[in-house]
Amino acid sequence: MKGFICIFVSFILLSGCFNKDKNPSDKDAVEIFSRQAEVIATDLEIPWNITKHNNTFYLSERRGYIVKVDADSGTKTVQNIEVSKKVLHSGEGGLLGFLLAPDFTQSQEALAYHTYREDGTVLNRIIRLKLEGNTWREIAVILENIPGGRIHNGGRIQIGPDGKLYATAGDAGNPDNAQNLNTLAGKILRMNIDGTVPEDNPYTDSYVYSYGHRNPQGLAWDQSGNLYSSEHGQSAHDEINLVQPGKNYGWPIIEGDEQEPDMISPLFHSGGDTWAPSGMAIKDNKIYVSNLRGEQILVIDLDEKTVGTFFQEAGRMRDVLIEDRTLYTITNNRDGRGTPREGDDKLIRLSLAE
Repeated sequence: MKGFICIFVSFILLSGCFNKDKNPSDKDAVEIFSRQAEVIATDLEIPWNITKHNNTFYLSERRGYIVKVDADSGTKTVQNIEVSKKVLHSGEGGLLGFLLAPDFTQSQEALAYHTYREDGTVLNRIIRLKLEGNTWREIAVILENIPGGRIHNGGRIQIGPDGKLYATAGDAGNPDNAQNLNTLAGKILRMNIDGTVPEDNPYTDSYVYSYGHRNPQGLAWDQSGNLYSSEHGQSAHDEINLVQPGKNYGWPIIEGDEQEPDMISPLFHSGGDTWAPSGMAIKDNKIYVSNLRGEQILVIDLDEKTVGTFFQEAGRMRDVLIEDRTLYTITNNRDGRGTPREGDDKLIRLSLAE
């Protein structure tokens, strides 16, 4: 079902706790834009990741399905996945990151990150899937035994400009994991597409690319090849980080503007407010990041060092995808922490044209 809603959105260039490079006494600039938000599809069930091939979306749902959506008609087709270890949809876990292979047109393959239970322990894994008819079948394991739990499973997977596969792994509810280089939890991981460790990783024979993370859920690169991540803070102090190989991002020792030797403070953080940032994308040196608790899409101008609201009024936002001058997003009002509205959850199209 396709519908249209017109929403007036406040675009607020925030300072103070949102932008540590600005003085809190600086006058806020407030501009009001009228945006037309097009609802492409409705009645989704906790969608987690947006991918798009030509005119077709493939959305992962946390319960363990892929939903195929026609971009023009909004027609939905639920696709099953067959995996060797059952998807565990519990707490924040389930079928999370989903990424079409670069050669999807020929291979009909994709990569997925999902939670599972083995011998009573909750874990996460990254696998390769192949689309056969209306079913995605597991054909290879890329990485298993990533610590998991009811909370903080990370789950984002992206292929970087270097052709390597990156994945976010949360601390699985154990803060000490983040500083322990012998566990994959609380890290951003980097691997070859076949699951082997790249020779140029910062730690020999290790998937660890950076550490000291609590629950990173977004990854995006700017046009210069710099990697950024979004991360949930413990109590507010949600972060946007510039991620560099081998660096320590401080959790649980520092957060916000706190500093310690050999630890990296965030580029931006939410101060005393809570964003709960998730998926993100970069266009024209601006980071667009979906917020769950904050119920908005933030826009962070890397040139001006400002943080503002690009879109709100649709509830909890899980992911963003940018294609040309269009931004796509999905709501997560049915995840147990939101207030479901009629038609939730939704896939929404927004224009980036000012």
